[in-house]
Amino acid sequence: MGRLVVAGLAGAAAELCGLGLVAAAAWLIARAAQQPELAALSVAIAAVRGLALAKGSLRYVERLVGHDAALRALAELRGRVFDALAAARPPSGSVPTSAGGSAGRREVRDGDALMRMVSDVEAVQDVLLRCVLPAVAAVACGAAGVVVCGLVWAPSAVVLAGGLLVAGVVVPVAAAAAGGRAAARVAAGRQALAVRALDVLEGAADLAMFGASERFAARAGDAAGLLERAERSAARVSALVAGAGFVVQGATVAVVLWGASRAGAGVDEVDAAVLALTALVAVESVLPLAAAARRLLEVWPSMRRVGAILATPPSPVPVSVPVRRGPLEVELLGVRVSYGAGWALDGVDLRVGRGRRVAVVGASGAGKSTLLAAVAGEVPAASGAVLVGGRTVGRDMPGAVRGLMQDAHVFAGTVRANLLLACPDADEERLRAAAGRARFLEVVESLPEGWDTVVGAGGRGLSGGQRQRLLLARALLADPPVLVLDEPAEALDPALADAVVEDLLTRPGGGTLLLVTHRLAALGAADEVVVLDRGRVVQRGRHDDLLAAPGAYRDLWYAEALAAGTA
Repeated sequence: MGRLVVAGLAGAAAELCGLGLVAAAAWLIARAAQQPELAALSVAIAAVRGLALAKGSLRYVERLVGHDAALRALAELRGRVFDALAAARPPSGSVPTSAGGSAGRREVRDGDALMRMVSDVEAVQDVLLRCVLPAVAAVACGAAGVVVCGLVWAPSAVVLAGGLLVAGVVVPVAAAAAGGRAAARVAAGRQALAVRALDVLEGAADLAMFGASERFAARAGDAAGLLERAERSAARVSALVAGAGFVVQGATVAVVLWGASRAGAGVDEVDAAVLALTALVAVESVLPLAAAARRLLEVWPSMRRVGAILATPPSPVPVSVPVRRGPLEVELLGVRVSYGAGWALDGVDLRVGRGRRVAVVGASGAGKSTLLAAVAGEVPAASGAVLVGGRTVGRDMPGAVRGLMQDAHVFAGTVRANLLLACPDADEERLRAAAGRARFLEVVESLPEGWDTVVGAGGRGLSGGQRQRLLLARALLADPPVLVLDEPAEALDPALADAVVEDLLTRPGGGTLLLVTHRLAALGAADEVVVLDRGRVVQRGRHDDLLAAPGAYRDLWYAEALAAGTA
């Protein structure tokens, strides 16, 4: 706050120096035309020089301190907003983004909202730089101009005050109203054009295949035309607002001069010059308020959203109880989960004993991924309960459930850094062991800089299979009490995928395992196979027992064999 006050004072002082500079220069020029003694002009000459230097220096100080204050305020506000978001976040599971988990799906759902919130927070700095500071300077300069004019010729102060009122209040209000509507049309036009352009660019191959390229290109052209018209309209509004300000400025100066010329002997040529230029500068100082009003109207919704976040009371934080080491039991008791129409899980009862390795299979849409998300606490149950280690899964159980879900994220950084997200204190031996189990070690050895090879966000620079093995290695490195893996071998070739799945089910280490997979060939090593269909458990048992009995599992087995050409 102190820096902001200094910036405001420096800006106001710079405007006052500008006003004094013009008044002094006007007096100096007009008085010099009367050819007085040089000594009569020496004070004015020194004042002009001093005010000119002071104006530039103070303007620099205002810019420097103002931006510093705005950036500091932005940093503090950003921290407060994200602290408020974290405190108000409803209880969820303990699968962190760094260890994969369902955080990727939350990322997809909340990504737009998060980006908008970041934009909202950064827009607030404009209130300081483009609204508050110009308003402070305008008020100070306008008031000083009225005082100067009042001292020279009292009636001119009334005229100037009226001009300042119109230029500093009426014009900004009209500019905000008209500019807000124009800005809304431009924003809508840009959004429509972005959608149409993405359709044409990213769907070019499909559009060409179905002969729709010209139609979609025409739609994009129409959107571009609408945006062009909206931007032209906004430009006209800005031009009209600027023109209105200049008209008010010129009219104010003209009325002041007209009144001074009719004042008779009370106002001479020197006084008239001082009045005219002082009125000119005073009104000019309030003209930026029109742009400030438009910007304030644009960022007002952002300010309201940020204020609402900060005003939201934090959710009660549950007391975190340390999770005991070793595998934990998992129980689902009548769990039902809905994503809208119908049930993704419909009354699931399932108990997985400590340390058991259970495979979950079923057709697409059967509810497999939802079951893992419910165990991780990422999806709330509409009814029933999910227990891990005898306790309801939630934020009070940090690190109890971790794993790899379908939307797990690879971060921009080195391969080593991506793995260490799951276990920051892991040594080289543990890294190599986890990478070896995921068949990722040979990938690391083939990379140009090994563990220190930099990959892009989302895994740029890696193939789909390499990315999948990196994510699996990260999940295995976490070594949680309950490990959930959703299609960990999805992007691998069949032989390698079966080898990875079999290794996950047979090799010791890790906690209780829940594995979703469509590869059935290696499930003979599972302690139990659970078959889901339309959100219900329809079969469960050992792989060989399920194959021996008619049912959904045997149907899935034969379908896989037919697809592989081995039936």
